[in-house]
Formats: sequence, structure tokens, C-alpha cells
Amino acid sequence: MIYLDNADSQTIDLIDSTKVENNSFVFNTELPNSPLHVVLRTNDDSHYRFLWLENKSMTFDASQNDFENAIVTGSKVENSAQSLRKELENLSEENQRKKEIEFIKKHPNSIVSAETLSTYLTTFGKNETKELFDLFSDENKLSKYGKIISSYLELKEQAEIGGQFIDFEMVDKNGELKKLSDLKGKIIFLDFWASWCAPCRKENPNLVKTYEKFKPKGFEIFAVSLDENKENWIKAIEKDKLNWYHVNDLKGNGNKASLIYGVEGIPDSFLIDQNGIIVARDLRGKELDKKLTELME
Repeated sequence: MIYLDNADSQTIDLIDSTKVENNSFVFNTELPNSPLHVVLRTNDDSHYRFLWLENKSMTFDASQNDFENAIVTGSKVENSAQSLRKELENLSEENQRKKEIEFIKKHPNSIVSAETLSTYLTTFGKNETKELFDLFSDENKLSKYGKIISSYLELKEQAEIGGQFIDFEMVDKNGELKKLSDLKGKIIFLDFWASWCAPCRKENPNLVKTYEKFKPKGFEIFAVSLDENKENWIKAIEKDKLNWYHVNDLKGNGNKASLIYGVEGIPDSFLIDQNGIIVARDLRGKELDKKLTELME
């Protein structure tokens, strides 16, 4: 079997599946929108490829290559995305970002540019992001990627280590508004995670132990989920026995708090001291315990 998943959904969001027969497969799928960013994969994920599908005849030929290097025809958007991927190969991270900015400037009307900018906007920073966004067509600005970028540009502040935490409010699993500032005066671990994030879930048992050890001394956890599916989010909280504050706006990568704090990948976290100062980022396990001990001396 071979599967088509929505590439912009963090959970497995199956669009369609079909059987491979005589080394060939065919999809006659009605796309929810076009172009559509998808993942084409085998059942065990041993072979997969990110693709842009358009509402027209396309071919996928991996007979001479693996999935990643398969020859795809029929989509100008996919051709453009593949050209960018090839240019990024073997470049340092810094040079990759430069190449992506160059691509966006050359192709401001491409949905690939909108998706790329929405992914790296906090890395590019507000000034660069705004300059690039201003080049976009109205269609790109109104796309789901454009809306994430707009939300980021509308933010008045951004968090940084050594500065005061930036407050926000969001609903918990019962629909009640909770503010980060509700915990002011305590040492706060601001945790960004999701039910679908394997490294997050793997770390949760350690975080539970840390919470039980330091909570009596004034430690609290304020967890922001990037889940888009509320049921999956709540199930993960219960299964992992995460007995602290949880909030979510169900906007995934467009989560307001994640934009404020410049989160591009999870797990990510910020440690805030009793005075509201962000003192560290992305501490886990023994490193987190060590820092908490220092703060409580």
C-alpha cells in the first residue's frame, strides 16, 4: 500500500491510499485544494517524499531512484520546490536560509515561497519577514501560510533570554482562559509540545519526576500544545499523567504563543525565574534539575 497524507498537519491526516500493483500505482483523488502539500509514503515510512500536488495529471517515477529523488512531472509548483531542495543540499544552515530568501525574492507569487517563509519567519526576523511578505501576491498573503505570517508580523513583542517573559492567554482543555502571568512569582517552565511529537512524549516521564520534586518549592509548568486535534491532545495529557497547566488554541504551527516565543520546532521550552526573567531555553532532564536547584538556593 501507498499513502497520501496532508504534509501541513502534524497528525497523520490521511487523504487517500492505494495498492501498488506491478510496481505501479494510481490516485484519482479529489483534492481539497490545489496546490496541496502532501507526503507520499509507504506504510512503514521507509520510503517517503514531500510533494506539491496540483489538480491535473501528474506522474511519479521512482523506478531508477529512491522516493526522495523520484522524477515528478505535471506540476510547476513541485518542480519549483524540487529545484529549491536541490539547491539547499550540502549547504550550511546559514547558507540554506540565504538561499531560501533568494528564492522567495525571485518567486514571490509561489505558494512554495509562502510555505517556506511561514516555516522560518522567526529565524529571518520581523524586518526581513515583512520585506519578503510585502512582495507576495494577494493570493499568497491570504493563503493559510500567509495568515500565519500576518499573525507573526502583528505581534508587538518577541521573547528573548535575559528579558521579561511576554504574557499571553489561551484556553485550557475545559475552555477556560489561562494567562501565563497567573503563575507570576513562581519559577515557570514554559513548555511547547504536542501529542504527535515523539521526542516530547519520550521526555515527559522525566518532566513528571522534575515537577513532583520541585513543585513544593514553587515550581510550575505551563504547557502550550501545538496539537490541532483536541481529542488527541487531551488523551496524551491523561496517558502521560501531566498534572500541570495546559493550554492550546488548536492552530498548530500558527499558535500565538509559539510565534511570540519564536518556536520553530518542538520540544522547546523557556525557564522563567521568580522575577519573570527568561533565564534559559530548551533545558531538559538533569540540566533542568540543576538549573532549578540553582534558582532555589
